[in-house]
Amino acid sequence: MELILKYFPELSEKQTEQFRQLDSLYHDWNAKINVISRKDIDNLYEHHVLHSLGIAEFTRFKSGTEIMDLGTGGGFPGIPLAIMFPDCHFHLVDSIGKKIKVCMEVARELGLENVTFRHCRAEEEKAKFDFVVSRAVMPLADLVKIVRKNISPVQHNAIPNGLICLKGGELEKETNPVKNRTMVTPLKEFFTEEYFATKKVVYVSL
Repeated sequence: MELILKYFPELSEKQTEQFRQLDSLYHDWNAKINVISRKDIDNLYEHHVLHSLGIAEFTRFKSGTEIMDLGTGGGFPGIPLAIMFPDCHFHLVDSIGKKIKVCMEVARELGLENVTFRHCRAEEEKAKFDFVVSRAVMPLADLVKIVRKNISPVQHNAIPNGLICLKGGELEKETNPVKNRTMVTPLKEFFTEEYFATKKVVYVSL
């Protein structure tokens, strides 16, 4: 939790408390339904919460922005971003029903009212959003192909609508098909922890 306050000291009391609750909620739910690897659950704040908030360092969503978290898994990056941006709406989608169940329960216990959920495959979701966010769910070109239909033509934010992914490692080949519309930002520009040395935010305007 100290890590979150180190980088986001401006959080309200309510947000701070919601972030604090994530620890016990995920430990509890992960014991029932494995959404985070057992050996990684103790790194929840660094590897999952702060990693998700790399998107908040990359761009600050304006009030009223609609965002879909595709392949949300246990709720990352969607739930940390929903706490960070209470005036935006987040739609969490995953093809695995029990993962969506965990997300719903965590959001309910946190009192998050700006989150909706859907158990479906990415191809089935037809609604429009300003941005689609995701964390390493599939190669970039495949992701772009699937989410293009979900990007709203109406612009509200400082950057054009599109896809914002959290990825790691060497990305040159992966970004090549969309390189003219892609911006890659290393997370080490924002976070000093060793874990973020090879992690990046990849933004594709669509």
